[in-house]
Amino acid sequence: MATHRREGVEKAGEIRLKDTTGRWMILTTVLGSSMAMLDSTVVNVALPRIGRDLDTDLAALQWTVNAYMITLAGLILLGGALGDRFGRRRVFVIGVIWFAVASLACGLAPNDIVLIAARALQGVGGALLTPGSLALIQSGFHPDDRAKAVGLWSGLGGVGAAIGPFVGGWLVDGPGWRWVFFLNVPLALVCVPVALRHVPESRDTSVPEGVRAGADGRRRFDVLGAVLGALALAVVTYALIEAPNDGASPVVIGAAVAGVVLGVVFVRVERRRTDPMLPLSIFSSRLFTSVNLVTFCVYAALGGFMFLAAIQLQVVAGYSALGAGTALLPTTLLMLLFSAKSGELGQRIGPRIPLTVGPLIAAAGMLLMLRVGPGASYLTDVLPAVALLGVGLVTMVAPLTATVLASVDAGKAGLASGINNAAARAAGLVAVAALPLLARMTPEAYRSAPEFEAAFRRAMPMCAGLLVAGAALAWWQVRRPADDPALKRSEPRTSCAVGAPGLEPEPDR
Repeated sequence: MATHRREGVEKAGEIRLKDTTGRWMILTTVLGSSMAMLDSTVVNVALPRIGRDLDTDLAALQWTVNAYMITLAGLILLGGALGDRFGRRRVFVIGVIWFAVASLACGLAPNDIVLIAARALQGVGGALLTPGSLALIQSGFHPDDRAKAVGLWSGLGGVGAAIGPFVGGWLVDGPGWRWVFFLNVPLALVCVPVALRHVPESRDTSVPEGVRAGADGRRRFDVLGAVLGALALAVVTYALIEAPNDGASPVVIGAAVAGVVLGVVFVRVERRRTDPMLPLSIFSSRLFTSVNLVTFCVYAALGGFMFLAAIQLQVVAGYSALGAGTALLPTTLLMLLFSAKSGELGQRIGPRIPLTVGPLIAAAGMLLMLRVGPGASYLTDVLPAVALLGVGLVTMVAPLTATVLASVDAGKAGLASGINNAAARAAGLVAVAALPLLARMTPEAYRSAPEFEAAFRRAMPMCAGLLVAGAALAWWQVRRPADDPALKRSEPRTSCAVGAPGLEPEPDR
């Protein structure tokens, strides 16, 4: 991974935190990852205002969230492989520029169709920059400073995620929802020049997962696998979102069937490829498979909750966008303050108890949200629910992430984190698509406080049920990594600090 030395820039793998280059690298990667983190946390707060201003229905709001998640979840593994092959800094910078241009298009969107298309393009940019931010740190810093650099990156990124809902609410109530997207442009204008001037390039000279060597010796990427995965998610999401409008129409049924077929084809393609994007052999670890199923349950519940709660607080409880964003802040603050301690506890007692108890506590918090109705008091109704949800997430998220990394061989830790990251995002987008259908929300439900409140009361027990299912699965299947017979670790590993829920960028592959 050697790079040419330029004036004022150290080689990759030699950078120290005390050096000027080290501080610039932290700034660059935090700015880049914060773009994706902020976007994931602030858009939900803006949804009611977007719907009113663009005069659109609930399905368009679902697509506003899910268009981004589909391309991000489907392409994030390929994005990591591209960085390893063509240069992590290069792909990271391209991702930042792409994300900023797509954000500008979102902010200028004249209607919901353009906004949804621009959100899908944002996801492509996110898939390029998200793996690169942490990969640059892990490949760039000296081994003695690497853990401290990752912790600093995670902590500063967590602050960005924590203030996201507050900033988003302030922008929506002030200059307007379009500034939620415009905010990414100045961040990119700072990030890109700093990256080009101060961050050394690095790449993986070996053949990483997701890439195969051709007859000419050049490496080939599993583009077909990435496209099939993204298409399967998109078609299934379409069927779920359009079902409330069209019912069991031929188009909806055809989309559902097509999504299942595409999923089957994706699995067959990945099984037959020499070096696939998603090597199915990694699921031979029972622990890895179980933890990813727990991840799916947890982040499906969390994704559905975040989507519906931001609307409930504004449409039903009468909060402003700023009030709704601030109301959800304690959950992220608890994660920021106590995730490291939770990770240490999980390391001492094993993952089974935290991954069982945490979802149950979070489920209780979601059920407490049933008390939030018209004129709800923040101190007596909202705060106890979001605080309990935060305690549950603190208990489980750090041990979950650490267990994912520990459940496979050390050389596959980056791939394992990427798969878990994609699973979390796929779970969120499926929940956002399916919950309004299951809760019997009409396309205009978000415009009517009584109608949305009734659907919200049906949806929260479903989210809590997903968490209970995750807890039961963890108690039944999750053990210490050393107890998994399929796991043969070749070297010790450490776990990284954890960012906001569902926003953990994947480590270097």
